[in-house]
Amino acid sequence: QVQLVESGGGLVQAGGSLRLSCAASGRTFSSLIMGWFRQAPGKEREFVATISWDGRSTYYSDSVKGRFTISRDNAKNTVSLQMDSLKPEDTAVYYCAADQDGVAAIATSQHQYEYWGQGTQVTVSS
Repeated sequence: QVQLVESGGGLVQAGGSLRLSCAASGRTFSSLIMGWFRQAPGKEREFVATISWDGRSTYYSDSVKGRFTISRDNAKNTVSLQMDSLKPEDTAVYYCAADQDGVAAIATSQHQYEYWGQGTQVTVSS
């Protein structure tokens, strides 16, 4: 079992920045592929970013590439999402997720993730 707890969401103006963090417990964190997803009102949950167990591989959705940065600290069992140049369309509930059975270095489909956090709200005002 893996427990995930997100933090760092809030209200920010367009063009601003936020940093989300996700604390993991319950299983060797360094063996997990980690990802961030988001869900806006009335829309399906979508992939945002993923990072390999060792942090060497990352992948982003086209909508956030160049603006968001995913990172992890295996010593602290945390994964972070630095969000810069935020836009109103980034408004959503952001979820941290863990993939314990990954056969590839990263995972972009929500169906590959077994564990999810409760989510944290990010609101970007125009």
